[in-house]
Amino acid sequence: MKIILLKDHKELGKAGEMVDSKDGYARNFLFPRKIAIEATPENVKNWEIEQADLKEKERIAIEEADKLKEKIEGTTLNLKAKIGENGKLFGSITNQEISKALKDQAGINIDKKKIEIDKTIKTAGLQEVAVRVYPEIVANLKVQIDGQ
Repeated sequence: MKIILLKDHKELGKAGEMVDSKDGYARNFLFPRKIAIEATPENVKNWEIEQADLKEKERIAIEEADKLKEKIEGTTLNLKAKIGENGKLFGSITNQEISKALKDQAGINIDKKKIEIDKTIKTAGLQEVAVRVYPEIVANLKVQIDGQ
């Protein structure tokens, strides 16, 4: 029996997918718990319309993420930190500091969890940091660290 999942199911798939299921399992377990609905012609038509809307929203979100990526890659942040001998910092630069500087200097509001620092920034100079603006889109942000 063809069904449309309303919620994620670990064995069948994710919400919004049309999958096959055994009749008894669908009627006795999935339908009463509102996990899925039967793929009747009317439900399939509504599902196709919903999928088209989701694809359009996804396309718009990717376009916005590309614009944000270009803006981030065209930005160089300037951070001040206490520097000791050989250009080494006292402490390190965190993703929270980068997020705050990005908002203050460029007006771009990015959550600190989306800023990915591969190795700890402990030296002065120009550094590159990855910023995940969309699940598969990553921007490279330049960060210039100078002494106080």
